[in-house]
Amino acid sequence: MAEYAQIRALIAVRLSDMTDVTTSPLRQREAGEGQAARIGARVVGYATDLDVSATKTTPFERPELGDWLRRPDEYDVIIWWRLDRAVRSLADMEDLTRWAKEHRKRIIFAEGAGGTLDLDMSSALGVSDIVVRLLAWAAQMEAQAIAERVSGARATLRAQGRWAGGIPPYGYRPVARDGAPGLTLVPDPSAVAVLEQMMADILDGAQPHSIAMELNEAGVLTPRDHDDVRRGKVPRGRAWVGTTVKSVASSPTLLGYHVHQGKPVRDGKGRPILAGPPIVERDQHEQVKAALAELAAPERRERKDTNALLLGVAHCDTCDGRMYMYSANSGKTIVYGCRALARGRKCEAKASIRADWLDEWAVEQFLARIGSWPVTRVIRHSGYDPGPELAEVTSELRAHMGERARFKSAAGRQMWQETADALEARAAELETTPFVEAREEVVSTGKTYGQMWDAADTAGRRRLLIDAGARVMVKPSKGRGGRVTKLDVSRVDFVIGSHGDPEKESLDAIEREESE
Repeated sequence: MAEYAQIRALIAVRLSDMTDVTTSPLRQREAGEGQAARIGARVVGYATDLDVSATKTTPFERPELGDWLRRPDEYDVIIWWRLDRAVRSLADMEDLTRWAKEHRKRIIFAEGAGGTLDLDMSSALGVSDIVVRLLAWAAQMEAQAIAERVSGARATLRAQGRWAGGIPPYGYRPVARDGAPGLTLVPDPSAVAVLEQMMADILDGAQPHSIAMELNEAGVLTPRDHDDVRRGKVPRGRAWVGTTVKSVASSPTLLGYHVHQGKPVRDGKGRPILAGPPIVERDQHEQVKAALAELAAPERRERKDTNALLLGVAHCDTCDGRMYMYSANSGKTIVYGCRALARGRKCEAKASIRADWLDEWAVEQFLARIGSWPVTRVIRHSGYDPGPELAEVTSELRAHMGERARFKSAAGRQMWQETADALEARAAELETTPFVEAREEVVSTGKTYGQMWDAADTAGRRRLLIDAGARVMVKPSKGRGGRVTKLDVSRVDFVIGSHGDPEKESLDAIEREESE
């Protein structure tokens, strides 16, 4: 026993899903401690990685185990409960045993089909490469079998209208089915309220990154943190980002669809299978997607790192190019200037003007002209266009047709044909679905431009100017006639686009109605 008393053991614990009680961390620790006692080893630490997949991460990429593997001098043996707690692929097993040979370590799996598996790499007479490869191959086959069983089980549950488990899509929460086994999804009121405000802001022209900042400032939980709270876990304090806002606001899960790998799961007739009641209607969903696409267009992108009020509003009268704020006179003066050369263009007479003078004059002009006008918002009703879903189905059908040669057995060809028939049936149904014309509706926000101006920050005021169609045209200086002490108003012109005029909007709305 004295020989074994000096052995130092590290116990490794891994769990992909914290809800899996059959492979709980406690059970794994107890198995590791029992094995350490049997070989007379002293436990020097635990590498505990929870909610970490062995299929998606190598042992060296896991937070705690990876840190221990970079400190090999602190232990002599690593003990796992079972082989699948360590690796799920041939490559990962080879990398782990190569590391063990290099550092002369011993690897033990306390339990398994053949009992305890002890791989002693501490000497030249250790386990052969052939044995290691066989073990790794077995682990990989087990992982693939598990994935196939899980995929098949989830497909069956979806076909029954049941929730297959995992992290529910944002906006929903799983509940027990009424009078039937299993779970289904229902709208989560708190998340739905966030989504509704988010989509309204997007339709109002707010950028996703701005919405993300507001959500973070308000302490709204991200989808992952929201799910952590639902499951009784401590949220990690993740932050909203623009891509998350775009993802959840445009997800097809909001239509109530079961989604797998970004595509709706379909039934035998090619129709999307519902996981729960829709949070939004199809026309609103398409409106949000269209608004996000418009916001992403180059001409609508706003600078995040500028306090220039008139960026996108002030233009050089000579070349009609945007004017940008920068410092002049060795940093003594801040000006708006034409930067045609920076855009690869030529301007015959570039304009430049003091920024504070132009800002003050433009604000006076804006508020004097339309400060009392009501701010209106154009609501676009997309009606119903079967085109988007038809395009999705056509794309899926085209990809599915390309996989026909893969199926060699009669059973495989039958399964392929069933999916092809379902997709074609849905495509035929969509092709005969009538198109409902889109329309626009102008509604009042209940506020004036002046009221919204007072409540907005610089970025919000810039957006008000741009949305109202405001343009400030700046002519080049007439020459140096001594020191200039005030704005030369003959050099500037302020223009408001017609869409900022409520009377013009009303006339346009009447004209559209009469033409329908």
